[in-house]
Amino acid sequence: MTDVSIVMLWTDILLWILLVVFIFGIRSIRRSEQARKQWRKIFQSKIAMAAGLILSTYFALAMLDSVHFRFIEQTTSVDHSAVEPWSLQALQQDFAEFTGNLVHDELHGKTLSLLDLGMQHLILSTERTYSAPFALTEYSTSIVYNEEGVQQQYKLLKYAGQHLQDGDTISADVFLQTLYVFVFSLFTTLVFWLVHGYFRIKAFIFRRAGQKLEPLPWKTFYLTLFMLIFALSWLYHLSNFYHVLGTDKVGQDVLYQSIKAIRTGVMIGLLTTLVMLPLALFLGISAGYFKGLVDDVIQYLYTTLNSIPGVLLIAAAVLVMQSILNTHNDWFGSTEERADLRLLFLILILGITSWTGLCRLLRAETLKISQVEYVSAAKAFGLGGFSIIRRHIMPNLMHLVLIALVLDFSGLVLAEAVLSYVGVGVDPTTPSWGNMINQARLEMAREPMVWWSLLSAFGFMFILVLAANLFSDRVQWVLDPRAH
Repeated sequence: MTDVSIVMLWTDILLWILLVVFIFGIRSIRRSEQARKQWRKIFQSKIAMAAGLILSTYFALAMLDSVHFRFIEQTTSVDHSAVEPWSLQALQQDFAEFTGNLVHDELHGKTLSLLDLGMQHLILSTERTYSAPFALTEYSTSIVYNEEGVQQQYKLLKYAGQHLQDGDTISADVFLQTLYVFVFSLFTTLVFWLVHGYFRIKAFIFRRAGQKLEPLPWKTFYLTLFMLIFALSWLYHLSNFYHVLGTDKVGQDVLYQSIKAIRTGVMIGLLTTLVMLPLALFLGISAGYFKGLVDDVIQYLYTTLNSIPGVLLIAAAVLVMQSILNTHNDWFGSTEERADLRLLFLILILGITSWTGLCRLLRAETLKISQVEYVSAAKAFGLGGFSIIRRHIMPNLMHLVLIALVLDFSGLVLAEAVLSYVGVGVDPTTPSWGNMINQARLEMAREPMVWWSLLSAFGFMFILVLAANLFSDRVQWVLDPRAH
């Protein structure tokens, strides 16, 4: 009997809260005619459509990696006859047995996510040391003792290419597997196209007479969708037979590390906004509207923060946090909880140190809006300050907030990589592109050079940051009137 316990990490909770916020944001956009037109204009760009789909894929992978379980094999048997067939307890037992059968025995007792369940073959296929992408042998020679004496040989890998028969070549096998993935991706994209076409036709039939909508670049959407399905399916399918992106020093699969690092990058980029946004909104609007002593104090605060080098301030805060964690080991029930709490503290530190730019922007815009006629009329009618802020000032600032948040996303992802590279980022046990780049620093200097860890981390991070920058450019062009 396998018992399944749900593990709720702090960052998991925050990310799911952010998903709920996104859902309510989409609902509010659908209810506003002006907001719908603006976002439709954003996605009328082919680049924005492709970039948005890529960002959604990264976010979906991060969400799959944010549902954690722990599978424990029970030594005592459970009397199923004593449980009501359709009770909640019976459903829990059925779910535990079903998911427990999907997990290899070696992974029982470990904290796994939904993403890990689908990639557990990569967790279990750990080699002895380095191996290059699609290699069948280790990257370096080893001393082998045999009947012929002591020899230097390339040892065969335990898990790569085991399906190959005598006479089969890697290139021919990869070509056949790629052809299979191509057909699967084409069929899957066709299914999406048919389902989406049905709803588009249905919406067209029931659309109000005279209502015309600008067309969206659906060809670009489906081309990007096909490429994403093909790339992910190709990596996943071939990972069952080869180490597609090689292995690291301890034999762990680099593809698995790169995909697991997506959660850390997305979390740093998104959750930091939950920390910086309230500070920037409250202080920036307060400074611009109330002026006087309030404005002087807030200006002094963010000017002082800006005068301190950001990396030094973050490094000092991280080191203080690290010493606190080291002296309170009783706070954590597992290494995963300790690493997650360090990630949470890093998010808080980045949020507290990165609100100043948006605060200054909101202060300047609030100073301008507070002088317009309708705000002066609201003051003359005796409307309170906070009511004026909520009704007249805040709605006119939201486009700037959205632009700033989208623009800051890529910078925060790169900040995590830089901080982890210098050793003051996330916990070393947490998968992140910064940790991979940090470990690859010594690998690039060895002979023969190990290049695939750095290339994998750079590739996954480059795609995310490029998509975020391209999407943010379109958002800024549409929502900011001064950009036209």
